[in-house]
Amino acid sequence: MLDERKRQVLQAIIDDYITTAEPIGSRTIARKCGLGVSPATIRNEMSDLEILGYLEQPHASAGRIPSAKGYRFYVDCLMGPQQISDQDTRLIDQWFEQKVRRLDEAFQETVRVLSRMTRNVSLLLAPQAAACKFKYLQFLPFDENRVVLIIVTDTGVMENRLMEIPEGMSAEELQRIAGAMNHRLGGLDVTDIQSALLDQIKAEVLPQPELLENALALIREATCGTTANDKLYLGGTTQLLNQPEFRDVEKVRHLLSMLEEERLLHDILHTQDGNGVIVTIGQENKFSGIQDCSVIQASFRLDGQTVGTLAVLGPTRMEYARTMAAIEFMQKHMEQILKKYLR
Repeated sequence: MLDERKRQVLQAIIDDYITTAEPIGSRTIARKCGLGVSPATIRNEMSDLEILGYLEQPHASAGRIPSAKGYRFYVDCLMGPQQISDQDTRLIDQWFEQKVRRLDEAFQETVRVLSRMTRNVSLLLAPQAAACKFKYLQFLPFDENRVVLIIVTDTGVMENRLMEIPEGMSAEELQRIAGAMNHRLGGLDVTDIQSALLDQIKAEVLPQPELLENALALIREATCGTTANDKLYLGGTTQLLNQPEFRDVEKVRHLLSMLEEERLLHDILHTQDGNGVIVTIGQENKFSGIQDCSVIQASFRLDGQTVGTLAVLGPTRMEYARTMAAIEFMQKHMEQILKKYLR
């Protein structure tokens, strides 16, 4: 076990790193945290914590950052309990009263609210509800000759594909095509988007057949629910782009690709079974694609039976106390909603 001073230094480093995402030196800790000891003493404690595996030094000249072992000790032994504020509670209650009329809307709003509260990706595995609806198509510039074609449904499911820009086509023309397709398809159940409708759109607005072929393939891939009994809702995928850990294009592309694998996401949410809020950090996760991430999840129940799972996925540099409090609150909120709609 760590002595009290090492615990204080480790907590100060993790709290600061969660906020700044910058490696931390001994002088910073001495200046910010008021531990009553010199930078030299803190430097010695940091060196010991690194030897013990609680800290890492990313570069020879840099300060230290927490390791997965450090985060685990922080969650288990250092972090104090936290609750969301009464003001946030009232705002969430008002939001659901205004937005939710059906059970599937409750699931959609839950992942939307949770991703905003935590600034990370949120996932919800729930009893099968209504079919998902086409929300929008978008072309995002990638380089001079390519764009990323994105299809998004109302449940947050996102499909994307890198494609060549047809010769002679401008960015304005791409946006016109996207707008026309969104106008014709927005709000339709994905299962109702048939080839005949797409052929009609092709004749009207798509002079380039390869654009239609790519869009059609993605629309068909953007289906919801892989089993008859449950359905996956996803929110906040764009939050990843705001995290310093995912500034590397290849890294974020790999993670976004994983978030498209709905069967894999089902498996991730089914790997933990237990009561309360469960935290898995770094390589504690069994799936290689998320071993640089943390997952915080909780099951929600109806009449004593587990009926779904709520989770947040983000970098290991996560606001654990705040996220766990948000998960716990939304778990209880979801159980109240299920009682309202399913009893």
